[in-house]
Amino acid sequence: MGVVHEPLTADCSRCAGLCCVALPFAASADFAVDKAAGTPCGHLQPDFRCGIHDGLREAGYPGCTVFDCFGAGQRVVQVTFGGRDWRRHPELAGPMFAVFPVVRVLHELLRHLTEARALPAAAPFAADLDAALAETDRLAAGTPDELAALDVEPHRRAVADLLGRVSDLARTPGRGPDRRGAQLLGARLRGADLRRASFRGALLVGADLRGADLREADLLGADLRGADLAGADLRDALFLTGPQLTAARGDAATRLPVGLPRPAHWEGGVRGPAKRGRRRARRPTRSTRR
Repeated sequence: MGVVHEPLTADCSRCAGLCCVALPFAASADFAVDKAAGTPCGHLQPDFRCGIHDGLREAGYPGCTVFDCFGAGQRVVQVTFGGRDWRRHPELAGPMFAVFPVVRVLHELLRHLTEARALPAAAPFAADLDAALAETDRLAAGTPDELAALDVEPHRRAVADLLGRVSDLARTPGRGPDRRGAQLLGARLRGADLRRASFRGALLVGADLRGADLREADLLGADLRGADLAGADLRDALFLTGPQLTAARGDAATRLPVGLPRPAHWEGGVRGPAKRGRRRARRPTRSTRR
């Protein structure tokens, strides 16, 4: 299998609050205020901790709870910039903030490629997946100048195509409906049989998916903000991430893939270890949607 040198799980203690500074957000239902890219959030503390981390939703920052850098933050700080941060080395602020979103896309690709490589059905694509993993990791290991100059879009498209072929094979036989990119805002899908369906890049904002069967469905890049997943069966769903679940609603009866924790704000949710850095939200990225 292709080697991935850096963890794909965020470790805010090894970052420098990059998501709290590098990325912009606008006053909305997700954020209480506007913030420009490159400007530190007003709640970011001198030690890079979030001053309101335990009460983000109550303070008007629910968007911060659904962002995940997939380990890009600590890679940029600890590897790309050799453990230096933008406060002690202000000359690095611009380059560091420019590189972070690029590495974030590459780490999300690594996360999905790693999942695909582990699928038994993906065996025919093993060599292609290994090559894609190695190339993506090579790109993420670039120098600051190389990363800043990188046009990541062609690579993203190539990986998306490969993941699509893996998904098609993994969902065969008995492939479900193809709803890629579908506009399903507020859709009434309660109790629906959606096994092996493709919702790649679909807008499922506010959709009623209570009790729906989504086993082995492809949910890569699906926008699940406010979707009701109470009692839904998501076991073995493909390319589902923690931020997607955090953006949705669920309960103790929602069945999840192995390795994905139940969000703390769900009924029956379990709060995980506290994170040091505040996270900026964005809707599921288009890094692998197709």
